[in-house]
Amino acid sequence: MRQSFDGQQVLIVGGTSGFGLEIARLAGAAGASLHLVGRDPQKAAAVAAAFAEDGIAAKGYGLDASQPAALEICLDSIDAPLTHAVSMLGGAMGGGFLEANMDTIRNAIEEKFFAALKLARAVVPRLADGGSLTLTAGAGGRPDNASGAIVGNANIGLLVQGLAVEAAPKLRVNAVAPTWTPTPLWRSMDAEQVEEIRARFAGQIPLGRVAEPEEVAEAYLFAMRCGFLTGQVLTIDGGLELVT
Repeated sequence: MRQSFDGQQVLIVGGTSGFGLEIARLAGAAGASLHLVGRDPQKAAAVAAAFAEDGIAAKGYGLDASQPAALEICLDSIDAPLTHAVSMLGGAMGGGFLEANMDTIRNAIEEKFFAALKLARAVVPRLADGGSLTLTAGAGGRPDNASGAIVGNANIGLLVQGLAVEAAPKLRVNAVAPTWTPTPLWRSMDAEQVEEIRARFAGQIPLGRVAEPEEVAEAYLFAMRCGFLTGQVLTIDGGLELVT
């Protein structure tokens, strides 16, 4: 297992906040050159500049990576062969198959599965031999209360299985499935709501707490580093699936 990312180019879609930013910090500290994609061009530039101040090579790109044309233009502007790509594309939703409206369910599946598929089709041809693609699924919800998200997550598992065979032996393809973790994804909620959710999950998880973002980020680094891991979904949930 490679411990260093020296000389490796790492693309992180969603790398300007949350899990993606933690992945960038860990990979950059291990020697990676970073390519950070976020929706806000100013924020992407500012995050990249902050890494550069710490001596870590980083470039920021502001775009909606779920749009293939915009992503293709971004990828074409990267002149170095990419070694690894990580995607944080995907969202969250609530509501069962009868409760949620059809558009909400469709959008959840689109934001998870189809966005990941579009990204994979753009990124895989640009990855160097021996590289990897790591997608993001999710864990902790149920079909009766997060219908579209559950379908999207399950299909990402199928996607990595198919891609892993199609891309082998040149590349490895995996996914990470975190359960609820306090990140900026929940910034639209007030602090009291976030604390209520944290307490509820901590009461269910066998480890008695929710994860820290860096703990989840470590799983993505493992997926990048482990040269014999492909077609897998790493569930990072503190044992929650064992008791629900």
